[in-house]
Order: sequence, then C-alpha cells, then structure tokens
Amino acid sequence: MSKRHRPFLLGGLLVALLLAGVVSNYASSHPDGLDSSLLKGCTVNADDEITGGSCPAQQAKDHELADSPLADYGVRGIGNDFVSTGLSGVLGVLLTFAFGGGLFWLARRRSPATPGATADPAGSTASADPADEAATPSTGTR
Repeated sequence: MSKRHRPFLLGGLLVALLLAGVVSNYASSHPDGLDSSLLKGCTVNADDEITGGSCPAQQAKDHELADSPLADYGVRGIGNDFVSTGLSGVLGVLLTFAFGGGLFWLARRRSPATPGATADPAGSTASADPADEAATPSTGTR
C-alpha cells in the first residue's frame, strides 16, 4: 500500500467502524419489506408474534447458522444489547476489511522478475543497456 492511499483507507475503515459499532444500534427494529410481505394475512401482536390468520411466515424455520456466535445481529454471550450489536458490526467490518485486503494483496501487481529487464507489450524483454539496443538490428516497423 502506498503512503498516498493509507490516510484514505484508514479514514474509510474508521468511518465504517463508527457506523457499524455505534450507528447500527439506532437502526429500525420494525420488519423490512420482505418480512412485512410474508406477514400479510396474519395478525401479529406487539412483539411481532403471529397470533392468527394464514401467511407464508408461519412456515418459516430457523437458519442452519442461527446458533452461530454472530447470529441475529449480535454476539452470543454478551448481555448488553447495545454492546452486542456494536461488537458484531465491528467484527463484521474488520473481517470484511481483512478478507478484501487479502484479496487485493494476492491480486496486486508485482515487479518484473529480473531487475535489469522490463517486458514490452509484444512479450519480449528489452535490455536496460542502451548500447545493446544499438547493436540489435531493427525491422523498421512498429
């Protein structure tokens, strides 16, 4: 990573951590469009539990990873909801940043294998010594 990009990346990481750690706690607790459309036809109480009617949400099952440590927008084992939600957001940002950084590190451009030669678009290597180029016959085409 060049020194020019470091402040931009660190600033972006800081903003993402702040949003995930603090602002995410103030997100709406009401169901989104998908949840509300699945509840059409049912009656629900104040705790969003189905009390009657017929709707697709009645056939809903728990996800296979419902008992994982970061399930349901929180960290299992932490009793404070504010801290649990914030910590799960921060961990998600850090994991995503690490994964993305690792992919970019793997895909980065690398310098040529030999320090004295550079590759040209045609695939041949050009010599770093100008005297060698003068001794090489030219075809006259480019």
